[in-house]
Amino acid sequence: MLILNKTAGVFSKPPKRKVYEFLRSFNIYPGTLFLHKLVLGIETSCDDTAAAVVDETGNVLGEAMHSQTEVHLKTGGIIPPVAQQLHRENIQRIVQEALSVSRISPSELSAIATTIKPGLALSLGVGLTFSLQLVDQLKKPFIPIHHMEAHALTIRLTNNVEFPFLVLLISGGHCLLALVRGVSDFLLLGKSLDIAPGDMLDKVARRLSLIRHPECSTMSGGKAIEHLAKQGNRFHFDIKPPMQRAKNCDFSFSGLQHAIDKTIMQKEKEEGIEKGQILCSAADIAAAVQHTTACHLAKRTHRAILFCKQRNLLPQSNAVLVVSGGVASNLYIRKALEIVTNATQCTLLCPPPRLCTDNGIMIAWNGIERLRAGLGILHNVEGIRYEPKCPLGVDISKEVGEAAIKVPRLKMKI
Repeated sequence: MLILNKTAGVFSKPPKRKVYEFLRSFNIYPGTLFLHKLVLGIETSCDDTAAAVVDETGNVLGEAMHSQTEVHLKTGGIIPPVAQQLHRENIQRIVQEALSVSRISPSELSAIATTIKPGLALSLGVGLTFSLQLVDQLKKPFIPIHHMEAHALTIRLTNNVEFPFLVLLISGGHCLLALVRGVSDFLLLGKSLDIAPGDMLDKVARRLSLIRHPECSTMSGGKAIEHLAKQGNRFHFDIKPPMQRAKNCDFSFSGLQHAIDKTIMQKEKEEGIEKGQILCSAADIAAAVQHTTACHLAKRTHRAILFCKQRNLLPQSNAVLVVSGGVASNLYIRKALEIVTNATQCTLLCPPPRLCTDNGIMIAWNGIERLRAGLGILHNVEGIRYEPKCPLGVDISKEVGEAAIKVPRLKMKI
């Protein structure tokens, strides 16, 4: 195994014996050259171990994934050392499966692309360790991938989208608005000042004890909220969206979470039940928190569109808003954003739900995009580091705030 310096995230050169055993099963010849581009993508930034092989035309030749959701549901959240161990136990099998399904040998790969930032340090380390072993033995280029860049560019795999376009990335660990001007050219318009929307929804689901709800016991927190909200009445609770006076594109979800916690405590007293039991009003609370989240995301996105058009950063008509990340699979939130795009003559595009959550395909595709553009292709991986925290692009959020654009009120009838 590689030796990890925990503070710096630097790896020493990997031993060869173990990875040779893995590669021998493919009957390969390291260093063979092929004319077409094929990239192996490896993703371990959080709690999914994923790998995929994608070619330069966007064909997914093979993919595999191991989800840790069931384990973390039982522990009430992601415990980094547990996630790390599960990645270690599954990464070789997952990569081997993706390669086997693709029916290519590792020697045919043009490069190996791996998420190295941002994410959980212990999880990122597993993916980087394994990737550097493959790179060392196969003598292939290595393409370090920014997790959020991969989410942003996924839409170019599934749709014909030209630069520039606006992207809203919303997940359990991230929330940001950025203008995408090129493969590695981003202008950051706004981000969450505290927690991510997916994290907030997960915490509300845990506080509501939805894992004990017969319809939600196998669902992630966000999925449980979306499912239960369909049965609820959001008008039973008046929850104000955060940051209503701040005329910028930043987000905040921790205050919303605390407000919901107070509401739940009050309802537990009213219904005479203890913490851990299911409230009769759980569906109404789920509907209210989902609606408030959707409105908050919609208003900040609306301002971002207006800012970009005002500065001629986006075309005045037929501009594209891409919404990606795990929370983008929430259909209620998509409908709220569609109201915004309809009002601003924009087109809303979302990757298929399975590509909104973390996956190896987006990492491999990001590798293809960088390979074609000749950006960030490493032939020497000495000193390569993972970065648990890493901003995306150039931050112009202060400029957005100074513009103080007033957003027209829209009726959120969803």
